[in-house]
Amino acid sequence: MCDVLLTSRLVEGVDLWLNTPRRPWEASGTSGMKVLVNGGLNLSELDGWWAEAYSPEVGWAIGDGQEHGDDLNWDAHEADTLYDLLEKEVIPAFYIRDDRGIPKTWVTKMRASMLLLTPNFSSNRAVREYVEKYYLPAANNYGERAANDSKLGIELRAWAKSITQGWPSVRFGSLATHREENQYDFQIQVFLGELEPNAVAVELYAEPQAQERIFRQRMALMGQLPDSDGYFSYSSKVPANRPATDYIPRVIPWNSKASVPLEVTQITWQK
Repeated sequence: MCDVLLTSRLVEGVDLWLNTPRRPWEASGTSGMKVLVNGGLNLSELDGWWAEAYSPEVGWAIGDGQEHGDDLNWDAHEADTLYDLLEKEVIPAFYIRDDRGIPKTWVTKMRASMLLLTPNFSSNRAVREYVEKYYLPAANNYGERAANDSKLGIELRAWAKSITQGWPSVRFGSLATHREENQYDFQIQVFLGELEPNAVAVELYAEPQAQERIFRQRMALMGQLPDSDGYFSYSSKVPANRPATDYIPRVIPWNSKASVPLEVTQITWQK
């Protein structure tokens, strides 16, 4: 209880929350979130929540968002960056004041931080999202599966069993990639064995670049290859704004009523 009381005093009275772990050792950063509603500003490593929340108008950041292991030279670089920020930006913003004694630069950042970050990084938002995105849909899914003497639940169990039994035979055939002006055209063959095409999804996958999200695009089923006995052709077109080798085809189970990969975890990558 003493720790809770001490924490309450800290977050109420702090002006700057300084957090400098080595990336990626910041678990989440809830301590920095706590100071938002009290007008505290953050100066933190670009890790955990701050990698998502930071922008120049709401605080300060060190690091480049990448992992550098135990590189002592990088530690020294980040230390220099920290001291430069404190000396040239943070301290002047706090102590340079107008005729009324107000640190206008600091107050501007406080207002931006409270306005932009508090609604998104709070327990109210987190609990609301859990209820709306997970708990209520989970309850609805249970009701749907349990209806009519668990008809849907039984069907999904049979589907999952068929996936488990048939998955070892899933494999890729040939892959062809063609560039057409500003896009790539991917054509790939997939052997499904005993599985039906509607029981799987064939996707193009690419790791994110910079601030982009992971790229996932479902490939279109073109049909079964003649005289192939289980091979199907899939096609997809994507923008040619990065190397074609960045895109990797994969096969995952698919059912509109199932949660993948929570309920079935199979996945096959094109090698």
